[in-house]
Formats: sequence, C-alpha cells, structure tokens
Amino acid sequence: MGSKVGNNSYDYSFKILLIGDSGVGKSSILLSFISNSVHDPSPTIGVDFKIKLLTVGGKRLKLTIWDTVYDVTRRETFTNLSSVWAKEVELYSTNQDCVKILVGNKVDRDSERAVTREEGMILAQEHKCLFLECSAKNTEHVKQCFKDLLYKILEDPSLLEQGSAVVKNQILKQKEVQESARGGNCCS
Repeated sequence: MGSKVGNNSYDYSFKILLIGDSGVGKSSILLSFISNSVHDPSPTIGVDFKIKLLTVGGKRLKLTIWDTVYDVTRRETFTNLSSVWAKEVELYSTNQDCVKILVGNKVDRDSERAVTREEGMILAQEHKCLFLECSAKNTEHVKQCFKDLLYKILEDPSLLEQGSAVVKNQILKQKEVQESARGGNCCS
C-alpha cells in the first residue's frame, strides 16, 4: 500500500535525524546525498530538513532527513557525541528500536585527523550503532551511509510497521479530502 506525494508514491516513510556539533558537515552530507553535488553550504541556523524518495530492496521509501556526525579533524565534536548527543537521542527518541549510525565526516582531510577510525568503531559499539566514515566534500561513502541505515531499518518489522502507518494515515487523509470535495457521505 503506498501514498501519493505529487507524482511519487512510496511504501514507507521514515524520519532520519542528523545530529552533531556545528561545523561537522551535517548539511554537506545531506546535500551530497540529496542532490549528488558537492558544495559548501552556509551554516544551518535552527533546524532544516530535506525529503528524498528512493527505492531500496524493491520498496519505495520517502525519507524526511532532518539536519539539526562528527568531524574526524575536531576531537571535541567526537567527545560531544557521548556526553551530549547520544544522551539527547536516548532522551527524546520516540522509538526504542530506532536505528542509529555513527558517521565520521571529513575523511578527505586525513592528515588533520584527530579521531581514529578505531575510536569511532568503539564508540559505535558502545552505543549499539552502525559505523561508517565518509567525506561530504568528495562524496566518498555518503550514499553507503544512508544505504546501510535503510537496509537496517527495512530489516526491523516494528520500524516497517511504523513507517507504513505514516503512509496509511496519509491515504486516509486523502480519502477524507476527496469525500468532502464530493459532498461528504451524500448519496449519488
């Protein structure tokens, strides 16, 4: 069962949050994934989000990706993941089964690296996260980050049920709008 958004239909709808300190490249990763382009966006003030429709495993997905990751060249952004961001996710998550992926960005600046890949892997294991490093600048592994995340979501029946509930609610709303446009429940 799918829902229509413009001319696009989808089987599931998921919300993806990108969290981390300012300047770590969240917006760059998001724009690299959404538009396949590499450019330097201005800093995000407040919250921004993008929508992407794609097919994974034969299922059409609608992703609402919120841009509120760590920078491998700035240790404090890595430290803040444990002391601030991981706690925020646990506190405000509406689903205990949510899938998390820890992403180290800016691997294109390897000579400036302040956080090792091994440290990232250990932190991901401690927080039961997937782990990948990428570069939004040259798009290295950006698509793989989202692909790994989506396959993990699609493996979890409780997440699929919630993702399809969004679609079902959208279909019900569309039917209500169509019925009211025809004059409600009136006989014809």
